[in-house]
Amino acid sequence: MLKAQNSQLPLPSHRQGDQRAPAATVRRLGSDPADAFVIDDEPGICTFVSMTLESLGLVVRSFHTAEEAVAALEYGQPEIVFLDIALEGSDAVDVIRSLGETRYAGIVQLMSGSKSVLLDDVHRIGALHGLNMSPPLAKPFRKDAIQQAVAGMSVGDLPEIAISLAPALAPGLDEALANGWLELWYQPKIDLRTKALAGAEGVIRYRHPMHGVHAIDSLLLHAGAETRTALTEHFLVTALRDWGDLDRAGIHLRTAVNASFDALANVDLTALVRQYRPKREQWSGLILEVSEHEVIEDLNLAHEIATQLRIYDISLAINNFGSGFSSFERLRELPFDELKLNAGFVAGCAEDERNASICRAAIDLAHRFQIVAVADGLDSVSDLRALQGMGCDVGQGPLLAEPLPKSQFMAELCGRARTNQAWFA
Repeated sequence: MLKAQNSQLPLPSHRQGDQRAPAATVRRLGSDPADAFVIDDEPGICTFVSMTLESLGLVVRSFHTAEEAVAALEYGQPEIVFLDIALEGSDAVDVIRSLGETRYAGIVQLMSGSKSVLLDDVHRIGALHGLNMSPPLAKPFRKDAIQQAVAGMSVGDLPEIAISLAPALAPGLDEALANGWLELWYQPKIDLRTKALAGAEGVIRYRHPMHGVHAIDSLLLHAGAETRTALTEHFLVTALRDWGDLDRAGIHLRTAVNASFDALANVDLTALVRQYRPKREQWSGLILEVSEHEVIEDLNLAHEIATQLRIYDISLAINNFGSGFSSFERLRELPFDELKLNAGFVAGCAEDERNASICRAAIDLAHRFQIVAVADGLDSVSDLRALQGMGCDVGQGPLLAEPLPKSQFMAELCGRARTNQAWFA
């Protein structure tokens, strides 16, 4: 059985003058770190993929069985997992379930010689488990296909890279909030017709004093009601304050921030907004993104909150849309300005007719309601072109731009304004 002999390779070196924190503290956790896992019971394929990844400067661990790979996750999560569908004594669905249970936040790259329909079905299962699924690779494939898959990791492109928190190293969100370890980073939202900046979404990042910068989606899933309320209040105020910094830099755009819907009912919205709302005429307002399933549970309350927020130029967006088709018509009752397509349906919509049908239906619904359709999680040119053909209004995701700390986000926007650079070709 092939063991992880290559896991002791040196970490990729940083460019001279790079002021980033060392990779071991920013991107990797645990005593046996790796950038990539390769899980395949065919020794030739496993070696080929592993050697290709190593030639790109990545630290790789390779496995023949699902059991070994899942056990290795206890020592830290890689940025990408290359996963064969059929494994010795197991299969990709078993691995996907385990990755979902550990709230894996990296990229899952399926690879198989099986029929494309089976690959697509396994890909869909991964998305339903909340995983970031790249378009599948059909065997046989060449080195450039592996290189293209790794390109989505953006290794080395950003001053800091967010990863998920290992459970053993994850103190509570209350502690992080009290210590000022939580930040709001901004990801550009791009008009798919004009290729111009259409806004930005603020996403939460956790800057651990010892282990670097992390995404916190896994922690939010288990946060209690009081914590969700405190976080909603904190980031609502942060977004309102940040607009002033953007304004002083000459950046005038509408920003969005995720909010827990039940927390909105417990926050004194009018007091917060009256105190922190920008008073300048140029203020374009704020969008609060709430999940579809939360809104549907109490449409009357949602309507009341949405109406009150509109008084202060704050609107609602329906996030993760696409999982509750029975609720389509009920959403007529709710005043909201954006409908965000679930990233799991956006991924692969160029090739997967079922995903494409869902995206088309959601876009048509948004336009029927006279609101903006936003594609979340865009990470391939083919999906981008497909969504443009469907008439989708706005897109965001790794293909267009990664989330950046506020200062870097401002610098990026100012630089593009000077050069009049388009966001995509």
